[in-house]
Amino acid sequence: MPDLHTQSLDLLVLGSGVAGLSAAVQAAAGEPGVRVGVLSKADLHQATTRWAQGGVAAVLGGDPDSTDLHLADTLAAGAGLCDADAVRVLVDEGPGRVQDLIALGAVFDLDAHGGLALAREGGHSVARVVHAGGAATGAEIERALVDAVRATAASVMERWFAVDLLVEGGRCRGVVALDPQGRRHDVRAAHTLLATGGAGQLYSVTTNPAEATGDGVAMALRAGVATADVEFVQFHPTALHHPQMPRPLLSEALRGHGALVRDTHGERFVDELKPRDVVSKAMAARMLAQGVEHLWLDATGLADFGARFPTIAAALAGAGLDPAVDWLPIAPAAHYSVGGVLTDLDGASSLPGLWAAGEVACTGVHGANRLASNSLLEGMVFAARVVEAIARGQDGCEETGAMRRANWLQLRVNRPVSAAKSSDTAKIREQIQHAMTIGAGVVRDAASLAGVNLAMPPEADRVDVCEVRNLATVGAAVVAAAVAREESRGCHTRTDFPDTSPAFARRLVIR
Repeated sequence: MPDLHTQSLDLLVLGSGVAGLSAAVQAAAGEPGVRVGVLSKADLHQATTRWAQGGVAAVLGGDPDSTDLHLADTLAAGAGLCDADAVRVLVDEGPGRVQDLIALGAVFDLDAHGGLALAREGGHSVARVVHAGGAATGAEIERALVDAVRATAASVMERWFAVDLLVEGGRCRGVVALDPQGRRHDVRAAHTLLATGGAGQLYSVTTNPAEATGDGVAMALRAGVATADVEFVQFHPTALHHPQMPRPLLSEALRGHGALVRDTHGERFVDELKPRDVVSKAMAARMLAQGVEHLWLDATGLADFGARFPTIAAALAGAGLDPAVDWLPIAPAAHYSVGGVLTDLDGASSLPGLWAAGEVACTGVHGANRLASNSLLEGMVFAARVVEAIARGQDGCEETGAMRRANWLQLRVNRPVSAAKSSDTAKIREQIQHAMTIGAGVVRDAASLAGVNLAMPPEADRVDVCEVRNLATVGAAVVAAAVAREESRGCHTRTDFPDTSPAFARRLVIR
């Protein structure tokens, strides 16, 4: 590594998922001499992207689908909070980005005629989801992108941890980071891209890996960068009820192929192809009514399960389950942070020099609830737009997409976060997860939210301390926004405000 105190990058990418690596590949392939760095808190291949099962939703031609129908499905899932311009960008530019992935070497599943095999998932009107290895799409995309980044001139900083944004003169100049030995460095860059993923570790039960601690949103909040829609946390309805963590995910594609959700009496009670928020809420209500911790997914009617879903079949075999004869125990698990750092249509944040793409960002695409398999697509599309905007000299955000202030309701986070009495970060993390699960989970109300007590560990230059600090910071923002949104919309459900309110058909923005 060069001396990072004196050497400045043109673009510093934080995170090694689909958004971050897509941006790094495109930037390094652009003008000669562009200095690109990728900083990842774990090994380069260990991002949340590799856990994604379902696939990539895109209209690739040669079928009865259309971009207008994809747009309509996305708007419907978003429950009135999607930005239509951002969704139009997604559906129009998405097919080209999928072709870019294929050109990089990503191998997607083919049908009997040699064309791309298409699956249907919840909330989609037709089959439009391309996938790899049945339900190993994220792993294949991550493999192709990691190989491409390794082949470029990008500087790769693996097992480095970004502690805070470097802000000088009202501009982001990079980050303060810990190297693998725990030493502090100023990693300087003309432009910094947050692609750090979500915050599934806020909750006791999640499909996210241990690294998903909301680092990017927390850094942004501490720097006064606008964030939005953080109250919308999507719970995946069909996570395997099993001691393993993160919880093994039973892909949306299973329900798209005919798997049925059943209660303890074997009765169906919800349309399995409804968007995730609808299915998760119906399951939570039925579990409460029947006094149980899980329900069932009946996939016994699916032919050739092992051939179509080899990674899921292997996970089930490891748990002693045979989907051909066994109903599979399922319960909702925290899966995706719908909101994040507010951006315009080019991924620019409210802080000049700082950009965001992927799960860490709030582009306006997802609204109040993400449509299945739009996340990988969003990461690819908006990462590319970030690189293109920087290349043409854009500096600072424009009032486009979710950045339009006419649709904002501004908040401040004044929720107290207490100092932890213990220095045991594992214990503090567990306490945060328990409080958020009980008070700000699938269903919430004023009393449960008021009972969420979050603790901050003592300051120290250690990754475990920084991660827990970030969880407390993001958790306080989620609770504050959930308290302020006195309605139920998308994946935010208030039992004391069960209806959708026109007064809240706007974005709650935290500065």
